Amino acid sequence: MIKVLFFAAIREQLDCEELELKLNAEANTICDIKASLSEKGADWQKVFTDPTLLVAVNQTMVDDAQSLKSNDTVAFFPPVTGG
Repeated sequence: MIKVLFFAAIREQLDCEELELKLNAEANTICDIKASLSEKGADWQKVFTDPTLLVAVNQTMVDDAQSLKSNDTVAFFPPVTGG
């Protein structure tokens, strides 16, 4: 199992703060997780097909090719803005 966290506008758009997902041999990368979550509905698809979506695994920024292992924590969040 992995823990998936959603932050800021993503959490509000999906009305979900966190969930747990089971890993398997065929779905064990960030890309796989994004594809799986996209199937949950239109709002989910909009979030997980956005090219500006940021992702971290165990508090380290990663790309979609990152492999996952049991007990990892994956966090999705929008681009950080500031000024």
